[in-house]
Amino acid sequence: MSSESFLKEVQAIGEKFLLKLQKLPKAEPVEIVSFSVVLLFIVTVLVLTVIACSCCCCGCDGRPEPRRKSQVSPAAH
Repeated sequence: MSSESFLKEVQAIGEKFLLKLQKLPKAEPVEIVSFSVVLLFIVTVLVLTVIACSCCCCGCDGRPEPRRKSQVSPAAH
């Protein structure tokens, strides 16, 4: 996909979103609730993605943390 078609697609999605927001005050309660649920889902996914990336990348300076080797001793009978 070329960058121009991607930008056009993003622009089209943005225009649909703005149109939906403009119609929201006149919408029925079911539409408002469903729109809110979808918006909450998108925000949750984005926040969890940012948290996951920050936990993986920021703490280790690009290098994975060394794993601790645990020694297992035989159980006494």
